[in-house]
Amino acid sequence: MFLKKSKIVLLFSLLVIFLAACSAENSGSSEEGSETKELTFLSNFPSETLDPHLNYTPVRAGITETLVKISEDQQLVPWLAESWETSDEGKTWVFEIKEGVTFQNGNKVDADAVKASLERNIEVSEAMKAALKIESMNSEGQTLTIYTEDTLPHFPSELVHPNTAIIDSSETDVEKQPIGTGPFKVVSFEANSKLELEKYSGYWDGEVKLDRATLTFNEDANARTQALQSGDADIVYRPAIESLESLKEDASIETDVVPSLRSHLIMYNSGKEPFDDANVRKAFDMLIDRQVVVDSIMAGQATAAEGPFLVDSPFAPEYEEKEFNLEKARKHLEEAGYEMENGKAVKDGEPLSLKLTTYSYRPELPLMAQLLQSNAKELGITMEIQQVENIDEYLAEKKDWDLATYSLITSPRGDASYFLNSAYMPGGAINPGQIQNEEVINIIKELNQTSEEEKRNELSKEAITIIDRETLHSFIVHPNNFVAYKDYVLNWKTSKSEYYTLTKDLDVEKK
Repeated sequence: MFLKKSKIVLLFSLLVIFLAACSAENSGSSEEGSETKELTFLSNFPSETLDPHLNYTPVRAGITETLVKISEDQQLVPWLAESWETSDEGKTWVFEIKEGVTFQNGNKVDADAVKASLERNIEVSEAMKAALKIESMNSEGQTLTIYTEDTLPHFPSELVHPNTAIIDSSETDVEKQPIGTGPFKVVSFEANSKLELEKYSGYWDGEVKLDRATLTFNEDANARTQALQSGDADIVYRPAIESLESLKEDASIETDVVPSLRSHLIMYNSGKEPFDDANVRKAFDMLIDRQVVVDSIMAGQATAAEGPFLVDSPFAPEYEEKEFNLEKARKHLEEAGYEMENGKAVKDGEPLSLKLTTYSYRPELPLMAQLLQSNAKELGITMEIQQVENIDEYLAEKKDWDLATYSLITSPRGDASYFLNSAYMPGGAINPGQIQNEEVINIIKELNQTSEEEKRNELSKEAITIIDRETLHSFIVHPNNFVAYKDYVLNWKTSKSEYYTLTKDLDVEKK
């Protein structure tokens, strides 16, 4: 009898252990019994902060959203704003804020909340203050009225900028945990390392497919590629360009390549010698072998740039032909007063010696810097390459730099005005080189007062023609957007604007 009872107890104990093991196996499952859906996205964009008014990551990560969005065909579409209209020649804008939207803390998104967010925006960001030119705002219910300092016919396009993202500004830990309206909310954040997210169940725009997502950052393109191949990452933004063919051959990996709105370029410090002289700028432009950059450095994943915008843009003019020509470059240097002495380019007894600043999180840029350095040496120009961690901070804080590699999206909102205002107006957010061309400034001022699209395009062409003629920048290539991801990732879309990466529709079939 005792033995029978012992067997029963033993069998019961084994059953309990078995059931406990089954329970443990399913601890990460949803109520329907399916596994938790999560993925890891590895990017080359490091983030020191999650403050959306200073950093793009919150919009890219689906934490925050803006009032207006840009579509893949470069059209403005409503996002948190339901609609908008203007009066007073583009100085008064009335936005209707969508009903039924809540922040990730449950607070309602109304005109008061949007007004408070925009007020914080222009308080913490001088660049956005200059771009938005908001004089005052009134809020009532879901209606927000914005009065601008000047006529701004393109004002809604400014609200596409990720730094205009709407947050609950009553929350204080904005740098580490902004409270937005997007499909994902912050779980934890380690600066320049890792961002952990979970879905916001109260998201206004439908079901969020993923339960969790992790964003990690690595500036090394080869490391990003290896992370995808090893399974440490599910989606990789800009893996090593030279790895494209091998990734295409991997049956477990999908690749997506689309033309981008980005330009890789050379910035000149026009506020000091020698680049205050157009002949020196023209000489350096002729030292850039764009086809070598496309074929060798970019492995064919780029288009040679003739100007800031793709040639089929409605606001792109007929550009002057760009050529790699050492002899013509030498003549431009001679016109600037330089002579060859003992193999060196010399002016007033001083050899031409320059510092070229670059940065690594776009790994092709240091390679372009080396190519330019090598070609410049052929004309007796000494160039030291300096690599910095944060190019924007460096150029803004240091006034003695000579030239720098740079990369940006030049037409993120289907219009030329953003780039023209930012790069060529005094005090522009991306005018560290102190460019001040009065012809260009006057055209941009007229552009800013013009609402008719065809006229805006013509004015943009006029400005860019002068920019091209004076070589205020040297535009090198338009790189393709290149993303690779595991074959179980569903609904991934590579955005031309690079703004929208983690979306409510992103999904995984299995992990």
